[in-house]
Amino acid sequence: MDASKITSDHTEPSSMHGSSSSKTYNGGLSMLNLENPVFCCFLLWSSVLVVKMLLMSLLTALQRFRNKILGLMPQCLLKKVFPNKEDLFFKNIEVQFDDPNVERVRRAHRNDMENILPYFTMALLYICTNPNPSVACNLFRVAAVARIIHTLVYAFYPVPQPSRIIAFFTMFGITMYMAFVVGLQTLKYI
Repeated sequence: MDASKITSDHTEPSSMHGSSSSKTYNGGLSMLNLENPVFCCFLLWSSVLVVKMLLMSLLTALQRFRNKILGLMPQCLLKKVFPNKEDLFFKNIEVQFDDPNVERVRRAHRNDMENILPYFTMALLYICTNPNPSVACNLFRVAAVARIIHTLVYAFYPVPQPSRIIAFFTMFGITMYMAFVVGLQTLKYI
């Protein structure tokens, strides 16, 4: 194919619709770059949340071996909790599913996955709407700190309600706010 044919076939969208004014589009995916301070703030706080979620997996394993590692109890009382027969390293134990400490950490980890993953999606879409940088960065900070507090009061040091529910609804509210903003910004295109 001839290079001149390729360039002559290419027309700008504004000229196709008969519009003489040229619009510059400064939103959407162009906002997802390291020159955008909102995106950089999102990357930082998202990285914190990803590391926190990865540490929850290690905390689950630690809870399975906790007394073995700490060495605070006699051998006959050591807690080694494994949910699968193939995971049994020791001959003198049985498969166990109901250890409260392990289950608490697993529930906290599952709660993270149920809330942090939708937040990541909504936050990226929110960044594409070109939000106010100070508002967006504060939303990212508060959401990450709320999830860290949720983990602390749920998995590490259980605290009575309403501490967990406040931490949960803080991030939930932020995710809903971002969804609302994205919805309003895109409604005009429907």
